[in-house]
Amino acid sequence: MKDLTKAEEQVMQILWEKKNCFVKDIIAELPEPKPAYNTISTIVRILQSKGFVDHESFGKSHRYYPLVGKDEYRKFSMNNMMQGYFSGSASKLMSFFLKEKNLNTTDLDDLLKIIEEAKKDQK
Repeated sequence: MKDLTKAEEQVMQILWEKKNCFVKDIIAELPEPKPAYNTISTIVRILQSKGFVDHESFGKSHRYYPLVGKDEYRKFSMNNMMQGYFSGSASKLMSFFLKEKNLNTTDLDDLLKIIEEAKKDQK
């Protein structure tokens, strides 16, 4: 799997939400100022060449749909980030977020519960 650019990821977010849509539908979901039709069409074709989307043809129109699921890409992306910035260490990743995000006590309690559940599941 390949990394996505910010623009490609923005288009994928729409495709994951909508399940399938035409380029005009993608543009309608994007914030102002709206990009040109050709810009989004090019991004979708790049996504297709990367294996992230495919299409159904309706004459000259194409309806695009995702081939890679959001959870699958999230896992890939997080693993890349963890490898690239935290030497593959989940504890370094968690330490970074704990120090940088100023989590409140509710968030910290929630994280502790998640950790405790994970420890139970491994036993």
